[in-house]
Amino acid sequence: MKPIQTGIASYGMSGAVFHAPFLDVHPGFEIHTIVERNQDKARMRYPYVRTARSFDEMIACPDIRLVVVNTPDVTHYALARKALLADKDVVVEKPFVFDPKEGEDLIALAGERGRMLAVYQNRRWDGDFLTVRKVIQSGILGRVVEFQSSYQRFRNYIQANTWKEKADKRVGLTYNLGSHMIDQAVTLFGVPQAVYADIDSLRDQSEVDDYYHIQLIYPNVKVSLRAGYLMREETPRYYLHGTQGSFIKYGLDPQEEILKTGAVPGTPNWGVEQDSLWGVLNTEVCGIHIRGKVETVQGNYAAFYDDIYRSLCDGTPPQTDAAKVLPVIRIIEAAFRSVREQKAIPVG
Repeated sequence: MKPIQTGIASYGMSGAVFHAPFLDVHPGFEIHTIVERNQDKARMRYPYVRTARSFDEMIACPDIRLVVVNTPDVTHYALARKALLADKDVVVEKPFVFDPKEGEDLIALAGERGRMLAVYQNRRWDGDFLTVRKVIQSGILGRVVEFQSSYQRFRNYIQANTWKEKADKRVGLTYNLGSHMIDQAVTLFGVPQAVYADIDSLRDQSEVDDYYHIQLIYPNVKVSLRAGYLMREETPRYYLHGTQGSFIKYGLDPQEEILKTGAVPGTPNWGVEQDSLWGVLNTEVCGIHIRGKVETVQGNYAAFYDDIYRSLCDGTPPQTDAAKVLPVIRIIEAAFRSVREQKAIPVG
C-alpha cells in the first residue's frame, strides 16, 4: 500500500511537536501539505512538503486522504465537518468538540461518508499512564478503590497575545488538560455515573478557568482529577490505592519535552524515564509484604499513528474513535453544570 497522503491544518506547537514529526518518520504516511497562512516554518524543516495558505486550499487537493485538524479549539467542529464533506479521513486534536451535539453530528457525518474520525488523545501513550494501567491490570493491588490524578503547572501570570487566555469557558484548563485526564480515567474505569466538580479562576486577572477538581462517581472506586496553574511544589502525578496496597508515581512523561527540542521520534531510548522517577509500589502478595520501585513503561506517542494507519488499512475503528471519545465531552459539560448547580450531575 502506498503511503497515506496527509495534510496538517496548522504548524503551531501542535503541528510542529505532536503531528509532523511522527507522520514524517512513519513509513505508512507521507506529509503532502501543511497549512501556514503567512509563514514558511514548516518548509524550513520539511522542504519536500507543500505549503497551503488556507484550509480550503488543502482539502481541495484530491491526493490528500487524511487531514489533521489541529487548529484553535473553537474551530475543530467547523473544520472537521469541512474535511469530512470533502471525503477526507480526519484526526481532530483534543478537545474533540465543545457541544456533544456537534460531536454527534460529526460522528453521523463520518458514518454517512464512510470516513474515519479519530481524536488525538495521545496521552493514552504516556509512560506513566501505561504503567498505572499495567499495575491495575496485574491485580497486584487487589481491588482498586481509589485513583487520583494530578497535573501541576506554575504560571502565575497571564500569557499575552494568545486565544488561550481570552474569556471563553471553552478555552480554559478544563477543556485543554481536562480532556486528557478524563480520557485516561474513562479508559481505565469506563464512563462514570455522575460528576461533581469545582472549577475556578485563581490567578489575578485570569479570564479563563485555571483550576479544577473533578470527581468522577463510580459504584466501587473513588476517582479524583485535579489540575491548576498555581501549583509550584510537585505532588504525586498518580495515586492508586487498593485492598492489598498502593502505587504512587511522581514526574511527567518525558516525550513532550524531548519533542520540543526538535528530536526525531524513534531515536534510542525514546520515551524511557529515568529511574529516579519510577513509581513506588507497596503491597502484599501471598502473605509477603513487597515495597519497591516499578520501572516505568516506555512512553510511545508513535503508537497513536500506528493505530490510525491500521484503521485506515483494515477499516476497523481506531482506539480513539470519536464515538468512544465523545463521553469525555459529555463529562466536561456535566462538570461545568455541576459548578453552576452545586450538585453531582448524572452523565447521560
